[in-house]
This record gives sequence, structure tokens and C-alpha cells, in this order.
Amino acid sequence: MAKYLVTGAAGFIGSNIVEHLLDKGETVVALDNFSTGHKHNFGFIETHPNKNLFKLIEGDVRNLDTCNDACKDIDFVLHQAALGSVPRSMELPVLYEENNTIGTLNMMIAARDAKVKRFVYASSSSVYGDTPTLPKIETMRPTPMSPYAVTKLAKELYGSIFFNSYGLQTIGLRYFNVFGPKQDPNSQYAAAIPKFITSALNSEPITIYGDGEQTRDFTFIDNVIDANLSACTAKIEACAKAYNIGCGERISINDLINNIITITNSTSKPIHIDPRAGDVRDSLASIDLSKKYLGLSKFIKLKEGLAKTIEWYQNK
Repeated sequence: MAKYLVTGAAGFIGSNIVEHLLDKGETVVALDNFSTGHKHNFGFIETHPNKNLFKLIEGDVRNLDTCNDACKDIDFVLHQAALGSVPRSMELPVLYEENNTIGTLNMMIAARDAKVKRFVYASSSSVYGDTPTLPKIETMRPTPMSPYAVTKLAKELYGSIFFNSYGLQTIGLRYFNVFGPKQDPNSQYAAAIPKFITSALNSEPITIYGDGEQTRDFTFIDNVIDANLSACTAKIEACAKAYNIGCGERISINDLINNIITITNSTSKPIHIDPRAGDVRDSLASIDLSKKYLGLSKFIKLKEGLAKTIEWYQNK
């Protein structure tokens, strides 16, 4: 079996990847500083039949020595560690540069020196900016609108350099609005779907930034896990590039909320407030290249993913 390092492992995406890998019987090293991740996301470890295959390193990707220690004897790095939230990055751009860009650079250096087989990292659809062209295709010129988006583009540029100059096999994944179980609804900068679901379950007003007609390509967490693992085994021709990870379909925020209210039988009503700086109007992924180079073929669509996610929050 392979040995995986998952950074940002206590976060929403990272902890789901860790659980999936352990379910498969893989050896997992988890790295997190718990600045935004939660230890309760590892609650499943204690009773997991493969808990002996799990090791936790509490540390920070901004520390190169920590990255070097974490990469020892690792086959594949799945680098999820980063600060999220476009609005927060507008307030704290230096903090995002340190965590997202420098942290990634440290991890790539450590992975290169440890001769890791493949380095897969999380990028974002935010690199496209607010260009009106849909769907977003990987060959489009990036036009980031926030410090967060700039850090994601910087990851991709470093990924290309480390493959072409140092031979580290890198693949970037441009996530489109990921959602699913374990996503934190309580943060000031929480993603939309967990906030909408918890508000609906509590029959509270649902806050919408802007008119709600902005559209998104929402991506269920299982699709993201599949993309990460497929990127580990893709042919070398896939390296030094970044790929859209979405579903190839979009929905307006208004329609999304109506669906959530219907599924939960909620009495919640939407309320509209001013748009947020840095937010894009519309987003839709072309997934042709991710199918071609990463071999992705099965996608859980929004309706099914939403039902699974709502069920998880109801049970919690």
C-alpha cells in the first residue's frame, strides 16, 4: 500500500480525504496546525479498524523543518492546507500570502527533497476571476480578483516550475465550490451551503449576498476525493497543469436555497444584503480536460450530493 501525506488534514476536505484513505487501508500522515481545522473531524479515528495506519503531526506548513519531517518516506502528498475565504483575504492579504503561497512553496521543497512520487495540491476556480465567458476552461487567461485567488494562482506557477525545473511531479486541482459533510457552518467566513442548510434546519432567515441570481458550479466532496486520488496515478503527461474539478452544471443561489428549503421542509425565508467584495458573478467548470488527463468519469451531481449533505447535518 502507498503512504500518503494529507496537509490541512483536520479541515473539511482534508478530513474527508483521510477517512477515505483509511477506509481503503492506506497509510496516512496528517499534518495540521488547527488554526481553522478541527480535532473533532478526526473523531472517527478512535473506532476505525485501520487507526494504526494513521499518524497525526501537529505543525505548520510555514515551517520548512515541519514540512521536511512530514514528507519523510511519503509516496503521495495531497496538499489541502490553506486559508480559505475570499472576503477574509481582502482584509488580511499578508496572512494569506504566508499561509497559502509560502506554505505551499515549503511543501514543494520538502516533497522534492524527499523524492515524493506525486504532489497534488488544491487550487481554486477563483483564479479565473469574473470574466463573463462560460464555461471556465483551463486555457483561459487567469484574472484573479482577490489575494486568495492570487495565492492559488501562485501555487500553480510554482507547480509548473517544480516539475519543469526540479522534476517533482505536480498536479493542481481547481476546486469549484466544494460542499459536503463536515463543512463548518459556524465560521464568520463559512461556505454558503453549510450556512444555508443549518439556517433552514433551524427555520432561521437565510442571508444572501446580492440579488441571489449569481450562479455557481457546486462540487460534492466525493468528487474532490476521487480527483485527488486519480491525480496520484494519472500519466505523467498530466503533470505541471491545473484542472477544473466541478460538475459542469450551475445553479443560482436563489434556486439552491429554494431546493434546500424544499428538502428540509423549512419555513426559512431568504433576506438579501449587499454583495461582497471579490465575489464573482457566475462560475461554471469545463471538465473535459479533467476527464481526459485525470480519467474522471463518475460525478455525484448537486441533487444527490445535497441530499447526502442535508442528511448528515440532520443527524448531527
